[in-house]
Amino acid sequence: MKKWERTLLHSERGTFELFIKGEGDPLCVTHHYSEFNETGDYFAETFTETNQVFLINLREAGESETAHESYHLSMLETIFDLEAIREALGFRQWGFAGHSTGGMLGVLYGIHFSSSLDYTVIVGAAAREYMTFSKDCIYNEAHHDFGRMQELIEALKQSGLSLDKRKELSVERTKLSLHKPEAYHELFSLNIHKGMSAARMNFFIRELQVFDVSRRLEHISVPSLIMCGRFDVQCPLKYSIEMAEGIRDSRLIIFERSNHYPFLEEADRFKDEYELFLNERK
Repeated sequence: MKKWERTLLHSERGTFELFIKGEGDPLCVTHHYSEFNETGDYFAETFTETNQVFLINLREAGESETAHESYHLSMLETIFDLEAIREALGFRQWGFAGHSTGGMLGVLYGIHFSSSLDYTVIVGAAAREYMTFSKDCIYNEAHHDFGRMQELIEALKQSGLSLDKRKELSVERTKLSLHKPEAYHELFSLNIHKGMSAARMNFFIRELQVFDVSRRLEHISVPSLIMCGRFDVQCPLKYSIEMAEGIRDSRLIIFERSNHYPFLEEADRFKDEYELFLNERK
């Protein structure tokens, strides 16, 4: 598999590490606390046949800018960074695709800068804090896998982990969010690996407690494709339904045999739905 092209981009808000792959209209892809490298990302890889994808390491991830103040790690400040990156690249507009916390960034991006976007693709995400009021969420104490998920998250934050141990813990964590955990090695068969920014993760956990933009969804004025697995344990389906109801120009696609990774668990349908979305916009 072709690797991603790495570049350091200088913007008015600092220098950011980007990985670029594919051809076509520009598409921004990122995740709120993942740390990417030249091997890419499974979610981002999905779009490389249709778009030129810009996979972005945010502040405190990889070789990107550091956070000079703690608030620089907030979701809103992150959107300002993405805007600076878009301007530095010279794009008047680009698409945005985000999975999980990346999708939450996509919601904020659409609320504040719809004029900079062609469209958004929001997968397995939410417009508000998704743990407290949903027992279907694995981050809710009532969920039967809550304890083990917390143990894995804390273990993965450790900086001294060997690569093999980090992989072992990551595999177990991911299996908790698959509709068929036994299919893990089939679904995640490519040589793709990424890390996690502990600084970003820790700030996100605090910020999430007060995150709620559900009443501002009407301010998103670009076409939005919202996709979610029926059995998503991280951001349960009801939050995607809420976003689809609140965003005027939106389409909701539910994947009946998926948990948190419909772009892998039902890969063919995922690509078909995305291409249909693109074609209908032409």
